[in-house]
Amino acid sequence: MLINMVTEDALDWQESALCAQTGPEFFFPAPGSSTREAKQLCGACEGRVACLEYALANDERFGVWGGLSEKERERLRRKEREQG
Repeated sequence: MLINMVTEDALDWQESALCAQTGPEFFFPAPGSSTREAKQLCGACEGRVACLEYALANDERFGVWGGLSEKERERLRRKEREQG
């Protein structure tokens, strides 16, 4: 029961996230398409930091999470590994 409560609390940001009020096409664009609209929405979202932390912790490999694209999250992971 405690594990479920922790998980639910950790995901509370999803309920009020701006992405929950839009379609997935912004956040999971076709390859080569722009992520600009998704990043703009993320920039205005109160859950952006929690979203990015979730994506990094769960190794989300597709879409825009916390305002970063797949490539940007990979660069961030690589930089963190290098810094140790």
